Amino acid sequence: MSELQINTTQNVKISFNASGAGERLLAFIIDISIKIGYMLVLNWTFGAFDNMDQWSQIAINTVLSFPVIFYTLTLESFLQGQTIGKRLMKIRVVKIDGYQASFSDYVIRWFFRVVDIYIFGLGFFVMLFNKKTQRIGDMAAGTAVIGLKDTVNINHTILENLKEGYKPTYPNVIKLSDNDARIIKETFNSARISKDDKTLIKLRDKIIEVVGIKNVKQSTDIEFIDVILKDYNFYTQNM
Repeated sequence: MSELQINTTQNVKISFNASGAGERLLAFIIDISIKIGYMLVLNWTFGAFDNMDQWSQIAINTVLSFPVIFYTLTLESFLQGQTIGKRLMKIRVVKIDGYQASFSDYVIRWFFRVVDIYIFGLGFFVMLFNKKTQRIGDMAAGTAVIGLKDTVNINHTILENLKEGYKPTYPNVIKLSDNDARIIKETFNSARISKDDKTLIKLRDKIIEVVGIKNVKQSTDIEFIDVILKDYNFYTQNM
C-alpha cells in the first residue's frame, strides 16, 4: 500500500494510504459476486415471466436489472464512498484534496466503469502503473481510493495529554474514527506551524460538518481543534 500525499492550497501535505490494486480487485470481486447472486435469485424467482411476449420480458428484465446497473453509484453515494466490497476491504473513495467526494464525482467514476472494467479490464492495468493507484474514472473525477486500516500505533500519533479531571466539551466527537483523528492532528500541526489560517478554517468547518456541532464554544480555530482532539482522546480512552 503506497502513501498518497495531498497538498492543500497552502502547500500543507496530508498523508493517506492509497489502496492497493489487489485490495480494489478483491472489493470488485465481492461486489460482482453480490450482483451475480442477485441475478441468479431473479432467474429462479421470476421464471414465470418466461411465457410473456418478448417486449414484456425485455421491459421487466430492464427494470429488475436496475439494482445491478446502479449498484456502485447508489452505494458509494449513500455509504460515503464505499460499496459492500469496499467496506469489507476497509477502503473508501475520497476526493484528491482529502474531502468527501460528491454525487457528481461518483457519477463520473460510475460512467467510466464502461472503459475501466468492461474494455479488457483497462482500469486495473492503469492502476498498476499509477502512483496513486487511480483508474481512469478516478483521474476524470479527481478521486482516489484510500485504505482505512490503521497501520500506525495510536499512542504515537493521536494521543493527547489530558489533565486530571478533564471535562470534555463535544460528546459527538465519537463519530470520528482513529484515522480521522490522525488526519486532523497531522493537518492541524502542519497548518499551525506554517501559520496556514485558510487550512485551519477548512479543517474547522469540516470537523463541524462531520461531527455535527451546533455551537462552537472556543474563540479561535486553534483552540477549537485542540479541544476536539482532547475530547476524542477522552472518550476513546474511557470507552
